[in-house]
Amino acid sequence: MPKRVLQGVVVSDKNDKTVVVKVERRFTHPLFKKTVRRSKNYQAHDEANKCKVGDTVFIRESRPISRTKRWVVVEEQA
Repeated sequence: MPKRVLQGVVVSDKNDKTVVVKVERRFTHPLFKKTVRRSKNYQAHDEANKCKVGDTVFIRESRPISRTKRWVVVEEQA
């Protein structure tokens, strides 16, 4: 089964080897037919500590690394 890949923006890099990534999704509301934006924060593993706040990154689903980390940073777009 392929692993999910999401794109988001780094909002925090204060933890060691961890970044918090805000992923935004857009969908049409079923009743009002208006585009709605919803966002969610994911904690992702950043082995080299190279991601900084404001970077656009891709994160990939992985095995549990800690209690809250289930994602790994794949690539950075800066």
